[in-house]
Amino acid sequence: MKKIKDETLGMWLGVLGVVFFAVTLPMTRLATGTQAAPQLSPWFVTLGRAALAGVLSVLFLLATRSPRPQRVHWKPLAMAVLGNAVGYPLLLAYALRVVSASHAAVITALLPLVTAACAAWVLHQRARLGFWLCAIAGSGLVVAFSLLRAQSHGGGFGFEWADVLLVGAVVAASLGYIYGAQVTPALGAERVICWVCVMALPVTLPGTLLLWPEQPVAPSAWVGFVYVGVFSMWMGFFAWYRGLAMGGALRVSQTQLLQPFLSILAAVPLLGEPLDVVTLAFAAAVVATVVAGKKLSQPRAPLVAAAASR
Repeated sequence: MKKIKDETLGMWLGVLGVVFFAVTLPMTRLATGTQAAPQLSPWFVTLGRAALAGVLSVLFLLATRSPRPQRVHWKPLAMAVLGNAVGYPLLLAYALRVVSASHAAVITALLPLVTAACAAWVLHQRARLGFWLCAIAGSGLVVAFSLLRAQSHGGGFGFEWADVLLVGAVVAASLGYIYGAQVTPALGAERVICWVCVMALPVTLPGTLLLWPEQPVAPSAWVGFVYVGVFSMWMGFFAWYRGLAMGGALRVSQTQLLQPFLSILAAVPLLGEPLDVVTLAFAAAVVATVVAGKKLSQPRAPLVAAAASR
């Protein structure tokens, strides 16, 4: 019974983390502005949010008198740094110099499925075939949705060399999630992301100071920047890593299928973007695959054990 409660709480913590991450897109748009009205540099936002989270992490670790990680923890933490603090944003930034955001969304929509695959590989978590079918179906719905939005906005989808960078970004983020979740039971979710951000400080802090904006910046841009630094890069991982550890990384990772749609919902009040029926229909279908996948995530009990329990 306790295990079931922990898994349920883990799923809800995963959803909370996804909500924090979903608002990242419109908040980043506020921070960077548009080509017609640019605000903060994308490189400044990328490095600065990690540096802000790193400073907060130092304060948190000192205030809680957190012990240093043991030697066995450094490798997973280093992998999380490479994946979540460096690899994903860096590869994504380079790819977006070549392709549109709609094009990139088609590839990054595969993040939940790749995270589940990484969980099966790194953490040796297993699930029934039905789970994988639901994961593939959910990812397919998100990809189809992204393609429809790209076409409706006059875009298209064709293979670009930047797709390799986007696939690399997805793999980097997935591995970062899984390795972070791997040490969460020993260190705690809060300390995992704190140590990840602190380990990245030697790169992110000098980069932030070097790229500090010289031109005037709108207050809304600073609000967006503070959000992605405090919530997207820091507090969101408090919930996300703990959710992956408690609910099972393979299962909880599928809640990320909701992230594109939550981002669109957040963009309605923040950026004034419209909301259409197609978006809601796809969101409902994706929710159905997440719910079905959760029910099918546990391996079947052996027939002998099932018979003995009767």
